[in-house]
Amino acid sequence: MTTTKHQGSCHCGAVKIEAELDASAGTRCNCTICTKLGCIGTNMKPDAFRLIAGEDALGSYAMSPAAARYFCKRCGIYVFGKGHVAEIGGDFVSVNLNVLDDIDPGLLSVRYWDGRHDNWQAGPRDAAWPIA
Repeated sequence: MTTTKHQGSCHCGAVKIEAELDASAGTRCNCTICTKLGCIGTNMKPDAFRLIAGEDALGSYAMSPAAARYFCKRCGIYVFGKGHVAEIGGDFVSVNLNVLDDIDPGLLSVRYWDGRHDNWQAGPRDAAWPIA
């Protein structure tokens, strides 16, 4: 895995982040919130992530105790999430690759998680998992 430092922001620029990540490890999850968000994410350990600006502009939403999503209260863009899921290595930060300034999400190779069925132990795969 090769990581590089990237910066990104929400649409209005109030929330700014920096993350050391492997952009080629982009994934989509089929859980209900990820499906509705339509984001491409990648996970990293918390020490590889930094909130540069906008803590006061952050809102959050947690659909479970395992993770929370953080978005800009001004423009509504989902920027990152934080949580703890033992099956994927414990504490993590997940960055929405769509908010990174130097990444073209259309050029990313995407893998898929089966979060809708809490099938984390299966890991990501190349084909989308079914919703049903």
